[in-house]
Amino acid sequence: MSNLSARSGRGLLAAVALALLGACSSTPDFPPAPPLAASDDYSYIIGPGDSLNIIVSRNPELSMQVPVRPDGKLATPLVDELVAQGKNPQQLARELEQALGKYVRDPVVTVIVTNFVGPYSEQVRVVGQAAKPQFLPYKQKMTLLDVMIAVGGLTDFAAGNSATILRTSEGNKQYSVRLKDLINRGDISANVEMRPGDILIIPQSYF
Repeated sequence: MSNLSARSGRGLLAAVALALLGACSSTPDFPPAPPLAASDDYSYIIGPGDSLNIIVSRNPELSMQVPVRPDGKLATPLVDELVAQGKNPQQLARELEQALGKYVRDPVVTVIVTNFVGPYSEQVRVVGQAAKPQFLPYKQKMTLLDVMIAVGGLTDFAAGNSATILRTSEGNKQYSVRLKDLINRGDISANVEMRPGDILIIPQSYF
């Protein structure tokens, strides 16, 4: 790991730790997360652990379901090693067509993702006082409410309105969110859009 990556990783861990330890009854001194808005077109990026259904038109013997290995690569009978991680399904299909073109005349390939994990950098992570802290594959137009449903809501000890989103896509900028208002009071105005790589930090309330 480079010194820059190491420093960035330490900074991210420090921000998460401070947010988890710094809960109080007041709202954190961070700007509120941007409200829901029309998202730009999002193209799913393949990551390790994904399962891919590869369909080669007119060549059913070459069509198969394959996993993306931990190193981000996949293998088929005619293609020993091909990097899948970091590409969308259309990009990977075009590369497979090029590789298979050495053996098959004018191959037409379709790639369909059937099990979604996604690259680590795009996963949405939930830490702290969630009922089931975990990472989630990012999905287009994913909202804070979607995330909270997936993790089973808050614990009894959560400082819901002191929660924050650490937005890695914006250089670890931190935003305040109102989970208590959203979940316990049904305040839909507290629902916000999630972005790839977001970390939702839910601290504990000490009083």
